[in-house]
Amino acid sequence: MATETAKKGFLHYLTTVDHKEIGKMYLISALIFFFIGGAMAWMIRLELFEPGQQLISPDVFNQMTAMHATFMIFFAIIPGLVGFGNYFVPIMVGSPDMAFPRLNNWSFWVMPFAGALMLGSLFVEGGSNAAGWTIYPPLTDKLYSPGVGVDMWILGVHLAGASSILGAINFIVTILNMRAPGMSLFKMPLFVWSWLVTAWLMLIATPVLAGAITMLLTDRNFGTSFFNMAGGGDPVLFQHIFWFYSHPAVYIMILPAFGMISEIIPTFSRKKLFGYSAMVYSMATIAALGLIVWAHHMYTVGMDLVAQTIFMSMTMLIAVPTGVKVFSWMATMWGGRLEFTVAMKYAIGFIALFTLGGLSGVMLAAVPVDYMVHDTYFVVAHIHYVFVAGSFMGLMAGLYYWFPKMSGRKLCEKLGNWHFWLTFVTLNLTFFPMHFLGLMGMPRRIADYNPIWTDMNQIATIGAIGFGLVQLLMVYNVIRASKKGAVAGDNPWEGDTLEWTISSPPTAHNFEKLPVVK
Repeated sequence: MATETAKKGFLHYLTTVDHKEIGKMYLISALIFFFIGGAMAWMIRLELFEPGQQLISPDVFNQMTAMHATFMIFFAIIPGLVGFGNYFVPIMVGSPDMAFPRLNNWSFWVMPFAGALMLGSLFVEGGSNAAGWTIYPPLTDKLYSPGVGVDMWILGVHLAGASSILGAINFIVTILNMRAPGMSLFKMPLFVWSWLVTAWLMLIATPVLAGAITMLLTDRNFGTSFFNMAGGGDPVLFQHIFWFYSHPAVYIMILPAFGMISEIIPTFSRKKLFGYSAMVYSMATIAALGLIVWAHHMYTVGMDLVAQTIFMSMTMLIAVPTGVKVFSWMATMWGGRLEFTVAMKYAIGFIALFTLGGLSGVMLAAVPVDYMVHDTYFVVAHIHYVFVAGSFMGLMAGLYYWFPKMSGRKLCEKLGNWHFWLTFVTLNLTFFPMHFLGLMGMPRRIADYNPIWTDMNQIATIGAIGFGLVQLLMVYNVIRASKKGAVAGDNPWEGDTLEWTISSPPTAHNFEKLPVVK
Protein backbone atom coordinates (compact mmCIF):
# COMPACT_ATOMS: atom_id res chain seq x y z
CA MET A 1 0.00 0.00 0.00
CA ALA A 2 2.87 2.34 0.83
CA THR A 3 4.36 1.65 -2.58
CA GLU A 4 1.06 2.49 -4.26
CA THR A 5 0.83 5.76 -2.29
CA ALA A 6 4.42 6.64 -3.16
CA LYS A 7 3.71 5.92 -6.80
CA LYS A 8 1.05 8.62 -6.85
CA GLY A 9 3.22 11.26 -5.19
CA PHE A 10 4.49 14.43 -6.85
CA LEU A 11 7.98 12.99 -7.33
CA HIS A 12 6.51 10.12 -9.35
CA TYR A 13 4.75 12.49 -11.73
CA LEU A 14 7.81 14.74 -11.89
CA THR A 15 9.97 11.85 -13.10
CA THR A 16 7.53 9.53 -14.91
CA VAL A 17 8.42 8.52 -18.46
CA ASP A 18 5.14 6.67 -19.16
CA HIS A 19 3.63 8.39 -22.20
CA LYS A 20 0.11 7.71 -20.90
CA GLU A 21 0.69 9.48 -17.59
CA ILE A 22 2.40 12.36 -19.38
CA GLY A 23 -0.59 12.55 -21.74
CA LYS A 24 -2.95 12.79 -18.76
CA MET A 25 -0.79 15.51 -17.19
CA TYR A 26 -0.98 17.49 -20.44
CA LEU A 27 -4.78 17.17 -20.38
CA ILE A 28 -5.11 18.21 -16.72
CA SER A 29 -2.72 21.13 -17.25
CA ALA A 30 -4.65 22.21 -20.36
CA LEU A 31 -7.92 22.11 -18.39
CA ILE A 32 -6.47 24.31 -15.61
CA PHE A 33 -5.15 26.87 -18.09
CA PHE A 34 -8.46 26.68 -20.00
CA PHE A 35 -10.29 27.89 -16.89
CA ILE A 36 -7.64 30.58 -16.25
CA GLY A 37 -8.02 31.83 -19.84
CA GLY A 38 -11.80 31.50 -19.48
CA ALA A 39 -11.80 33.71 -16.36
CA MET A 40 -9.99 36.36 -18.42
CA ALA A 41 -12.63 35.99 -21.16
CA TRP A 42 -15.34 36.53 -18.54
CA MET A 43 -13.64 39.76 -17.44
CA ILE A 44 -13.54 40.92 -21.06
CA ARG A 45 -17.19 40.08 -21.70
CA LEU A 46 -18.45 41.53 -18.39
CA GLU A 47 -16.63 44.78 -19.14
CA LEU A 48 -18.35 44.84 -22.56
CA PHE A 49 -21.83 44.09 -21.20
CA GLU A 50 -22.64 47.80 -21.37
CA PRO A 51 -20.87 50.90 -22.77
CA GLY A 52 -18.62 52.76 -20.36
CA GLN A 53 -16.23 51.44 -17.74
CA GLN A 54 -17.72 48.66 -15.58
CA LEU A 55 -15.05 46.55 -13.84
CA ILE A 56 -11.53 47.13 -15.14
CA SER A 57 -9.44 49.94 -16.61
CA PRO A 58 -8.72 50.03 -20.37
CA ASP A 59 -5.09 49.03 -19.67
CA VAL A 60 -6.12 45.95 -17.67
CA PHE A 61 -8.73 45.19 -20.37
CA ASN A 62 -5.94 45.16 -22.99
CA GLN A 63 -3.87 42.87 -20.78
CA MET A 64 -6.84 40.50 -20.44
CA THR A 65 -7.36 40.31 -24.22
CA ALA A 66 -3.67 39.56 -24.80
CA MET A 67 -3.39 37.01 -21.99
CA HIS A 68 -6.73 35.30 -22.75
CA ALA A 69 -5.60 34.56 -26.31
CA THR A 70 -2.13 33.50 -25.18
CA PHE A 71 -3.35 31.08 -22.52
CA MET A 72 -5.98 29.53 -24.74
CA ILE A 73 -3.57 29.00 -27.66
CA PHE A 74 -0.26 28.08 -26.01
CA PHE A 75 -1.45 26.52 -22.76
CA ALA A 76 -4.96 25.11 -23.35
CA ILE A 77 -5.65 24.06 -26.96
CA ILE A 78 -2.15 22.94 -28.04
CA PRO A 79 -1.36 21.05 -24.77
CA GLY A 80 -4.85 19.48 -24.85
CA LEU A 81 -4.21 18.11 -28.34
CA VAL A 82 -0.67 17.06 -27.39
CA GLY A 83 -2.17 15.22 -24.39
CA PHE A 84 -4.32 13.00 -26.60
CA GLY A 85 -1.45 12.58 -29.06
CA ASN A 86 0.94 11.63 -26.28
CA TYR A 87 -1.47 9.08 -24.87
CA PHE A 88 -2.67 7.40 -28.06
CA VAL A 89 -0.12 7.80 -30.87
CA PRO A 90 2.35 5.22 -29.43
CA ILE A 91 -0.50 2.75 -28.81
CA MET A 92 -2.00 3.30 -32.26
CA VAL A 93 1.32 2.56 -33.97
CA GLY A 94 1.92 -0.50 -31.75
CA SER A 95 4.79 0.97 -29.70
CA PRO A 96 5.40 0.50 -25.93
CA ASP A 97 6.25 4.21 -25.48
CA MET A 98 7.43 7.36 -27.22
CA ALA A 99 10.85 7.20 -28.86
CA PHE A 100 12.46 9.47 -26.24
CA PRO A 101 10.61 8.94 -22.94
CA ARG A 102 12.78 11.26 -20.80
CA LEU A 103 12.57 13.99 -23.42
CA ASN A 104 8.80 13.49 -23.33
CA ASN A 105 8.80 14.15 -19.58
CA TRP A 106 10.96 17.24 -20.04
CA SER A 107 8.70 18.52 -22.86
CA PHE A 108 5.74 18.46 -20.51
CA TRP A 109 7.29 20.00 -17.40
CA VAL A 110 8.67 22.98 -19.33
CA MET A 111 5.11 23.95 -20.28
CA PRO A 112 3.34 24.58 -16.92
CA PHE A 113 6.37 26.54 -15.68
CA ALA A 114 6.13 28.67 -18.82
CA GLY A 115 2.45 29.29 -18.04
CA ALA A 116 3.25 30.17 -14.43
CA LEU A 117 5.94 32.64 -15.59
CA MET A 118 3.46 34.27 -17.95
CA LEU A 119 0.74 34.38 -15.30
CA GLY A 120 3.23 36.03 -12.94
CA SER A 121 3.70 38.85 -15.47
CA LEU A 122 0.24 40.13 -14.49
CA PHE A 123 1.50 40.98 -11.01
CA VAL A 124 4.75 42.86 -11.76
CA GLU A 125 5.09 46.63 -11.87
CA GLY A 126 3.63 47.98 -15.10
CA GLY A 127 1.49 44.88 -15.61
CA SER A 128 1.64 42.26 -18.32
CA ASN A 129 1.52 42.38 -22.10
CA ALA A 130 -1.13 44.89 -23.17
CA ALA A 131 -0.09 44.85 -26.84
CA GLY A 132 -2.28 41.89 -27.81
CA TRP A 133 -1.18 38.29 -28.31
CA THR A 134 0.37 39.42 -31.62
CA ILE A 135 2.82 41.70 -29.68
CA TYR A 136 3.31 44.08 -32.61
CA PRO A 137 6.02 46.73 -32.28
CA PRO A 138 5.97 49.63 -31.59
CA LEU A 139 3.27 48.70 -29.03
CA THR A 140 5.88 46.52 -27.31
CA ASP A 141 8.55 49.23 -27.12
CA LYS A 142 9.63 50.28 -23.64
CA LEU A 143 7.93 53.62 -24.27
CA TYR A 144 4.49 52.02 -24.63
CA SER A 145 5.04 48.86 -22.53
CA PRO A 146 7.38 49.71 -19.64
CA GLY A 147 8.32 47.24 -16.93
CA VAL A 148 9.24 43.58 -17.30
CA GLY A 149 5.74 42.21 -18.03
CA VAL A 150 6.30 41.89 -21.79
CA ASP A 151 9.77 40.38 -21.19
CA MET A 152 8.23 37.71 -18.94
CA TRP A 153 5.58 37.08 -21.60
CA ILE A 154 8.30 36.63 -24.25
CA LEU A 155 10.27 34.21 -22.05
CA GLY A 156 7.05 32.27 -21.34
CA VAL A 157 6.41 31.88 -25.08
CA HIS A 158 10.06 30.82 -25.56
CA LEU A 159 9.64 28.01 -23.04
CA ALA A 160 6.28 26.93 -24.50
CA GLY A 161 7.92 26.91 -27.94
CA ALA A 162 10.81 24.77 -26.68
CA SER A 163 8.23 22.32 -25.29
CA SER A 164 6.52 22.17 -28.72
CA ILE A 165 9.78 21.63 -30.63
CA LEU A 166 10.96 18.81 -28.34
CA GLY A 167 7.52 17.19 -28.48
CA ALA A 168 7.44 17.46 -32.27
CA ILE A 169 10.79 15.67 -32.61
CA ASN A 170 9.49 12.91 -30.34
CA PHE A 171 6.30 12.45 -32.37
CA ILE A 172 8.14 12.33 -35.70
CA VAL A 173 10.73 9.76 -34.55
CA THR A 174 8.07 7.64 -32.80
CA ILE A 175 5.80 7.53 -35.85
CA LEU A 176 8.53 6.97 -38.44
CA ASN A 177 10.70 4.50 -36.49
CA MET A 178 8.55 2.67 -33.94
CA ARG A 179 5.56 1.37 -35.88
CA ALA A 180 4.52 -2.25 -35.38
CA PRO A 181 5.71 -4.82 -37.96
CA GLY A 182 3.51 -4.65 -41.03
CA MET A 183 2.22 -1.11 -40.38
CA SER A 184 3.22 0.85 -43.45
CA LEU A 185 2.63 4.60 -43.53
CA PHE A 186 -0.63 4.13 -45.42
CA LYS A 187 -1.92 1.64 -42.86
CA MET A 188 -1.59 4.17 -40.01
CA PRO A 189 -4.77 5.54 -38.41
CA LEU A 190 -5.58 9.06 -39.55
CA PHE A 191 -5.08 10.41 -36.03
CA VAL A 192 -1.45 9.28 -36.29
CA TRP A 193 -1.14 10.88 -39.74
CA SER A 194 -2.57 14.13 -38.34
CA TRP A 195 0.14 14.15 -35.69
CA LEU A 196 2.93 13.38 -38.14
CA VAL A 197 1.88 16.37 -40.26
CA THR A 198 1.33 18.59 -37.20
CA ALA A 199 4.73 17.71 -35.71
CA TRP A 200 6.47 18.76 -38.94
CA LEU A 201 4.55 22.05 -38.85
CA MET A 202 5.68 22.61 -35.25
CA LEU A 203 9.28 21.80 -36.13
CA ILE A 204 9.36 24.13 -39.14
CA ALA A 205 7.37 27.10 -37.80
CA THR A 206 8.08 27.37 -34.06
CA PRO A 207 11.80 28.28 -34.36
CA VAL A 208 10.75 31.19 -36.60
CA LEU A 209 8.58 32.57 -33.79
CA ALA A 210 11.50 32.09 -31.40
CA GLY A 211 13.65 34.24 -33.70
CA ALA A 212 11.01 36.98 -33.90
CA ILE A 213 10.49 37.30 -30.15
CA THR A 214 14.27 37.10 -29.48
CA MET A 215 14.77 40.11 -31.77
CA LEU A 216 11.89 41.84 -29.97
CA LEU A 217 13.52 41.09 -26.62
CA THR A 218 16.87 42.56 -27.72
CA ASP A 219 15.11 45.63 -29.18
CA ARG A 220 13.47 46.20 -25.80
CA ASN A 221 16.52 45.61 -23.60
CA PHE A 222 19.80 45.80 -25.54
CA GLY A 223 19.42 48.72 -27.94
CA THR A 224 19.10 46.75 -31.21
CA SER A 225 16.84 48.07 -33.97
CA PHE A 226 15.39 45.08 -35.79
CA PHE A 227 11.89 46.57 -35.61
CA ASN A 228 12.62 50.10 -34.37
CA MET A 229 12.24 52.63 -37.20
CA ALA A 230 14.36 55.21 -35.37
CA GLY A 231 17.34 52.87 -35.77
CA GLY A 232 16.53 51.78 -39.34
CA GLY A 233 14.38 48.80 -38.40
CA ASP A 234 10.99 47.84 -39.82
CA PRO A 235 7.97 46.97 -37.63
CA VAL A 236 6.26 45.30 -40.63
CA LEU A 237 9.16 42.82 -40.76
CA PHE A 238 8.04 41.59 -37.33
CA GLN A 239 4.54 40.97 -38.68
CA HIS A 240 5.93 38.85 -41.53
CA ILE A 241 8.02 36.71 -39.19
CA PHE A 242 5.30 36.47 -36.55
CA TRP A 243 2.61 35.35 -38.98
CA PHE A 244 4.95 32.85 -40.65
CA TYR A 245 4.57 30.96 -37.37
CA SER A 246 1.13 32.03 -36.29
CA HIS A 247 -0.73 31.03 -39.42
CA PRO A 248 0.63 27.45 -39.36
CA ALA A 249 -0.24 27.54 -35.63
CA VAL A 250 -3.90 27.59 -36.68
CA TYR A 251 -3.34 24.23 -38.40
CA ILE A 252 -1.28 22.95 -35.47
CA MET A 253 -4.44 23.54 -33.44
CA ILE A 254 -6.88 21.98 -35.92
CA LEU A 255 -5.14 19.09 -37.74
CA PRO A 256 -5.06 16.78 -34.66
CA ALA A 257 -8.78 17.54 -34.21
CA PHE A 258 -9.29 16.50 -37.86
CA GLY A 259 -7.52 13.25 -36.97
CA MET A 260 -9.82 12.65 -33.99
CA ILE A 261 -12.95 13.27 -36.05
CA SER A 262 -11.59 10.88 -38.70
CA GLU A 263 -11.45 8.12 -36.07
CA ILE A 264 -14.84 8.86 -34.49
CA ILE A 265 -17.00 9.24 -37.62
CA PRO A 266 -16.16 5.77 -39.10
CA THR A 267 -16.52 4.05 -35.69
CA PHE A 268 -20.05 5.36 -35.11
CA SER A 269 -21.05 5.05 -38.78
CA ARG A 270 -20.02 1.36 -38.75
CA LYS A 271 -18.16 1.92 -42.01
CA LYS A 272 -14.60 2.28 -43.21
CA LEU A 273 -13.51 5.89 -43.71
CA PHE A 274 -14.31 7.08 -47.22
CA GLY A 275 -11.25 8.22 -49.20
CA TYR A 276 -8.43 7.37 -46.78
CA SER A 277 -5.61 8.30 -49.21
CA ALA A 278 -7.33 11.54 -50.20
CA MET A 279 -7.63 12.42 -46.50
CA VAL A 280 -3.90 11.87 -45.97
CA TYR A 281 -2.93 13.97 -48.99
CA SER A 282 -5.41 16.70 -48.06
CA MET A 283 -3.86 16.99 -44.57
CA ALA A 284 -0.38 17.31 -46.07
CA THR A 285 -1.66 19.87 -48.60
CA ILE A 286 -3.35 21.95 -45.89
CA ALA A 287 -0.06 22.01 -43.95
CA ALA A 288 2.02 22.96 -47.02
CA LEU A 289 -0.37 25.73 -48.06
CA GLY A 290 -0.65 26.89 -44.45
CA LEU A 291 3.07 27.67 -44.46
CA ILE A 292 2.89 30.01 -47.46
CA VAL A 293 -0.19 32.17 -46.86
CA TRP A 294 0.90 34.09 -43.75
CA ALA A 295 0.52 37.58 -45.24
CA HIS A 296 -3.26 37.33 -45.65
CA HIS A 297 -3.23 38.75 -42.10
CA MET A 298 -1.41 41.81 -43.43
CA TYR A 299 -3.39 43.15 -46.41
CA THR A 300 -3.75 46.56 -44.75
CA VAL A 301 -0.02 47.23 -44.13
CA GLY A 302 0.47 48.69 -47.62
CA MET A 303 1.44 45.46 -49.34
CA ASP A 304 2.00 45.37 -53.10
CA LEU A 305 -1.19 44.55 -55.05
CA VAL A 306 0.43 41.58 -56.81
CA ALA A 307 1.48 40.10 -53.46
CA GLN A 308 -2.04 40.63 -52.10
CA THR A 309 -3.50 38.78 -55.10
CA ILE A 310 -1.07 35.87 -54.68
CA PHE A 311 -1.78 35.49 -50.96
CA MET A 312 -5.52 35.79 -51.58
CA SER A 313 -5.45 33.05 -54.24
CA MET A 314 -3.31 30.68 -52.15
CA THR A 315 -5.55 31.21 -49.11
CA MET A 316 -8.69 30.41 -51.04
CA LEU A 317 -6.97 27.30 -52.39
CA ILE A 318 -6.85 25.87 -48.83
CA ALA A 319 -10.64 25.51 -49.08
CA VAL A 320 -10.11 22.65 -51.58
CA PRO A 321 -8.28 20.11 -49.33
CA THR A 322 -10.47 21.21 -46.42
CA GLY A 323 -13.53 20.53 -48.56
CA VAL A 324 -12.11 17.08 -49.37
CA LYS A 325 -12.07 16.29 -45.64
CA VAL A 326 -15.63 17.51 -45.05
CA PHE A 327 -16.84 15.55 -48.11
CA SER A 328 -15.06 12.41 -46.87
CA TRP A 329 -16.67 12.65 -43.42
CA MET A 330 -20.10 13.19 -44.95
CA ALA A 331 -19.60 10.32 -47.41
CA THR A 332 -18.52 8.06 -44.54
CA MET A 333 -21.77 8.81 -42.69
CA TRP A 334 -23.87 8.43 -45.85
CA GLY A 335 -25.58 5.05 -45.78
CA GLY A 336 -23.93 4.14 -42.49
CA ARG A 337 -25.59 2.71 -39.40
CA LEU A 338 -25.19 5.87 -37.34
CA GLU A 339 -24.94 5.69 -33.56
CA PHE A 340 -25.47 9.09 -31.96
CA THR A 341 -23.22 8.85 -28.92
CA VAL A 342 -22.00 12.08 -27.31
CA ALA A 343 -18.66 11.69 -29.12
CA MET A 344 -20.49 11.38 -32.46
CA LYS A 345 -22.62 14.44 -31.69
CA TYR A 346 -19.49 16.46 -30.96
CA ALA A 347 -17.94 15.19 -34.20
CA ILE A 348 -20.98 16.20 -36.26
CA GLY A 349 -21.19 19.54 -34.42
CA PHE A 350 -17.52 20.05 -35.20
CA ILE A 351 -18.12 19.51 -38.93
CA ALA A 352 -21.06 21.92 -39.02
CA LEU A 353 -19.52 24.77 -37.01
CA PHE A 354 -15.95 24.43 -38.28
CA THR A 355 -17.34 24.66 -41.83
CA LEU A 356 -19.04 27.91 -40.82
CA GLY A 357 -15.70 29.20 -39.49
CA GLY A 358 -14.02 28.10 -42.72
CA LEU A 359 -16.56 29.98 -44.83
CA SER A 360 -15.94 33.23 -42.93
CA GLY A 361 -12.22 32.52 -43.48
CA VAL A 362 -12.78 32.38 -47.26
CA MET A 363 -14.59 35.73 -46.97
CA LEU A 364 -11.64 37.23 -45.07
CA ALA A 365 -9.24 35.87 -47.69
CA ALA A 366 -10.80 38.24 -50.23
CA VAL A 367 -8.79 41.47 -50.14
CA PRO A 368 -11.74 43.93 -50.47
CA VAL A 369 -13.72 42.18 -47.73
CA ASP A 370 -10.68 42.06 -45.45
CA TYR A 371 -10.13 45.80 -45.93
CA MET A 372 -13.67 46.42 -44.68
CA VAL A 373 -13.62 44.14 -41.61
CA HIS A 374 -9.93 44.04 -40.67
CA ASP A 375 -9.43 44.38 -36.89
CA THR A 376 -13.18 44.19 -36.25
CA TYR A 377 -15.24 41.65 -34.32
CA PHE A 378 -15.88 39.78 -37.58
CA VAL A 379 -12.29 38.50 -37.32
CA VAL A 380 -12.87 37.64 -33.63
CA ALA A 381 -15.97 35.65 -34.62
CA HIS A 382 -14.06 33.81 -37.37
CA ILE A 383 -11.13 32.78 -35.19
CA HIS A 384 -13.42 31.58 -32.39
CA TYR A 385 -15.45 29.45 -34.80
CA VAL A 386 -12.15 27.85 -35.82
CA PHE A 387 -10.73 27.40 -32.30
CA VAL A 388 -13.81 26.91 -30.10
CA ALA A 389 -16.23 25.32 -32.59
CA GLY A 390 -13.21 23.56 -34.12
CA SER A 391 -10.39 22.68 -31.76
CA PHE A 392 -12.43 22.70 -28.53
CA MET A 393 -15.27 20.58 -29.91
CA GLY A 394 -12.68 18.21 -31.39
CA LEU A 395 -11.11 17.87 -27.94
CA MET A 396 -14.51 17.14 -26.41
CA ALA A 397 -15.24 14.51 -29.08
CA GLY A 398 -11.89 12.90 -28.28
CA LEU A 399 -12.60 13.01 -24.53
CA TYR A 400 -15.96 11.23 -24.81
CA TYR A 401 -14.52 8.74 -27.33
CA TRP A 402 -11.29 7.79 -25.54
CA PHE A 403 -12.16 8.27 -21.87
CA PRO A 404 -13.28 4.60 -21.55
CA LYS A 405 -9.90 3.47 -22.85
CA MET A 406 -7.99 5.82 -20.52
CA SER A 407 -9.96 5.00 -17.36
CA GLY A 408 -11.77 1.70 -18.00
CA ARG A 409 -15.08 3.48 -17.30
CA LYS A 410 -17.65 5.27 -19.45
CA LEU A 411 -18.70 8.87 -19.03
CA CYS A 412 -22.41 9.32 -18.29
CA GLU A 413 -24.15 9.73 -21.66
CA LYS A 414 -27.06 11.65 -20.10
CA LEU A 415 -24.74 14.25 -18.56
CA GLY A 416 -22.74 14.21 -21.79
CA ASN A 417 -25.84 15.03 -23.84
CA TRP A 418 -26.64 17.97 -21.55
CA HIS A 419 -23.03 19.09 -21.89
CA PHE A 420 -23.10 18.84 -25.69
CA TRP A 421 -26.37 20.67 -26.29
CA LEU A 422 -25.69 23.45 -23.77
CA THR A 423 -22.17 23.88 -25.18
CA PHE A 424 -23.56 24.01 -28.74
CA VAL A 425 -26.18 26.63 -27.85
CA THR A 426 -23.99 28.87 -25.66
CA LEU A 427 -21.10 28.68 -28.12
CA ASN A 428 -23.25 30.05 -30.94
CA LEU A 429 -24.90 32.55 -28.61
CA THR A 430 -21.45 33.89 -27.73
CA PHE A 431 -19.73 34.07 -31.09
CA PHE A 432 -22.38 34.32 -33.81
CA PRO A 433 -23.44 37.90 -32.84
CA MET A 434 -19.80 38.95 -33.21
CA HIS A 435 -20.13 38.55 -37.01
CA PHE A 436 -22.79 41.27 -36.98
CA LEU A 437 -20.79 43.46 -34.58
CA GLY A 438 -17.88 43.28 -37.03
CA LEU A 439 -20.06 44.06 -40.05
CA MET A 440 -21.49 47.03 -38.09
CA GLY A 441 -17.92 48.30 -37.60
CA MET A 442 -17.10 47.47 -33.97
CA PRO A 443 -13.29 47.29 -33.60
CA ARG A 444 -11.76 44.52 -31.47
CA ARG A 445 -9.67 45.25 -28.36
CA ILE A 446 -11.74 48.24 -27.20
CA ALA A 447 -12.98 48.51 -23.60
CA ASP A 448 -15.76 51.02 -24.43
CA TYR A 449 -18.04 51.26 -27.44
CA ASN A 450 -20.88 53.06 -29.19
CA PRO A 451 -24.25 52.27 -27.54
CA ILE A 452 -25.66 51.03 -30.89
CA TRP A 453 -23.66 47.81 -30.32
CA THR A 454 -25.05 47.17 -26.82
CA ASP A 455 -27.65 44.48 -27.66
CA MET A 456 -25.26 42.19 -29.53
CA ASN A 457 -22.61 42.58 -26.85
CA GLN A 458 -25.08 41.66 -24.12
CA ILE A 459 -26.15 38.50 -25.99
CA ALA A 460 -22.47 37.55 -26.45
CA THR A 461 -21.73 38.16 -22.75
CA ILE A 462 -24.67 36.03 -21.59
CA GLY A 463 -23.54 33.27 -23.94
CA ALA A 464 -19.93 33.46 -22.69
CA ILE A 465 -20.96 33.19 -19.01
CA GLY A 466 -23.18 30.22 -19.90
CA PHE A 467 -20.46 28.53 -21.96
CA GLY A 468 -17.98 28.72 -19.09
CA LEU A 469 -20.44 27.38 -16.51
CA VAL A 470 -21.46 24.48 -18.77
CA GLN A 471 -17.87 23.21 -18.83
CA LEU A 472 -18.14 22.51 -15.10
CA LEU A 473 -20.67 19.83 -16.10
CA MET A 474 -17.94 18.12 -18.12
CA VAL A 475 -15.52 18.28 -15.17
CA TYR A 476 -18.18 16.79 -12.85
CA ASN A 477 -18.89 14.03 -15.39
CA VAL A 478 -15.18 13.11 -15.60
CA ILE A 479 -14.70 13.06 -11.80
CA ARG A 480 -17.92 11.09 -11.26
CA ALA A 481 -17.14 8.55 -14.00
CA SER A 482 -13.57 8.06 -12.73
CA LYS A 483 -14.98 6.81 -9.40
CA LYS A 484 -18.27 5.13 -10.23
CA GLY A 485 -18.82 5.17 -14.00
CA ALA A 486 -20.07 2.07 -15.79
CA VAL A 487 -17.25 -0.40 -16.53
CA ALA A 488 -16.39 0.05 -20.21
CA GLY A 489 -14.62 -3.14 -21.24
CA ASP A 490 -11.73 -3.21 -23.69
CA ASN A 491 -13.67 -2.17 -26.80
CA PRO A 492 -16.97 -0.49 -25.90
CA TRP A 493 -17.34 1.28 -29.27
CA GLU A 494 -16.23 -1.68 -31.45
CA GLY A 495 -13.37 0.38 -32.86
CA ASP A 496 -10.83 -1.24 -35.18
CA THR A 497 -7.58 0.60 -34.35
CA LEU A 498 -4.89 -0.90 -32.12
CA GLU A 499 -5.80 0.93 -28.90
CA TRP A 500 -9.06 -1.09 -28.78
CA THR A 501 -7.18 -4.42 -28.83
CA ILE A 502 -5.58 -3.90 -25.40
CA SER A 503 -6.94 -3.60 -21.86
CA SER A 504 -8.76 -0.53 -20.51
CA PRO A 505 -6.85 1.23 -19.03
CA PRO A 506 -3.71 0.04 -20.84
CA THR A 507 -0.89 -1.69 -18.96
CA ALA A 508 2.46 0.01 -18.35
CA HIS A 509 4.00 -1.11 -21.67
CA ASN A 510 0.74 -1.20 -23.65
CA PHE A 511 1.20 -4.59 -25.32
CA GLU A 512 2.13 -7.98 -23.83
CA LYS A 513 3.80 -8.68 -27.16
CA LEU A 514 4.19 -6.30 -30.08
CA PRO A 515 1.28 -6.59 -32.54
CA VAL A 516 1.75 -7.52 -36.18
CA VAL A 517 -0.42 -5.56 -38.60
CA LYS A 518 -1.72 -7.52 -41.59
